[in-house]
Amino acid sequence: MGNLRSVQSKLKMLGFDSTISSEGSALKTADRIIFPGVGHFGRAMQNLQERKLIDPLNDAVLHKKIPIMGICLGMQLFSSYSEEGSVKGLGWIEAKTFKMDFDASKFRVPHVGWNQIKLKNPAEPFFKTVEPDKRFYFTHSYYVESTGASYEAGITDYGVPFTVVVKKENIFGTQFHPEKSRRYGLQLIDNFLKQVS
Repeated sequence: MGNLRSVQSKLKMLGFDSTISSEGSALKTADRIIFPGVGHFGRAMQNLQERKLIDPLNDAVLHKKIPIMGICLGMQLFSSYSEEGSVKGLGWIEAKTFKMDFDASKFRVPHVGWNQIKLKNPAEPFFKTVEPDKRFYFTHSYYVESTGASYEAGITDYGVPFTVVVKKENIFGTQFHPEKSRRYGLQLIDNFLKQVS
C-alpha cells in the first residue's frame, strides 16, 4: 500500500531493475523483496490475505531466506499484532505495534519529520558508510515496541524510545522512510541490495 512508485523511482536512480507486483508467483524469481507501505495495518493484512500473498511471502522469506526490507508500515507488518485494526501481523518478529499516545503539548502525532537514530551495530553491512547518529525522515502514528530485543538494530526517541530498525537473519525493516531520507536513506537501500546476503 502507498509509496510503491516512490521507492521504485529511487531503485531506478540507484541503477536497479524492479517489478511491482501483487502476485505471489513474482516472489519465485525475486532475489530481494522490498515491502513498502503507507496506510492502515488492518487493511494491509486484509489485502495480503485477499491476494493470497501470505503463504508465498512466508515461503520466500522464512524458508528460502530471500532478503526482505520493510519500510514504515511494511516493517510494522512483520510484527505479531497491531492496535491499528486489532489484527494479527505476519509474526516474523516477536513484537507488537502500538499507537503513539503522547503528551500532545510536547509531541505531535503523527510523528512527521527528521529524527536522529542510534545504530546498535554500525559495522553491520546494512549500515555500511552510514555514519552513526544521522537523521532520517519519519511519518507515522504507530510504532513497533520491541526495545531491547536481539533483532533491534536501531532506535530513536520521540516521547518514548522505540525500535526504528530491525534485523533478523534475512529480515530487515526501517520505521523511517529511506526513500525520503536523502543521501543516507539511499545508501541504506543500496546496501540492502548490494551488501546483504
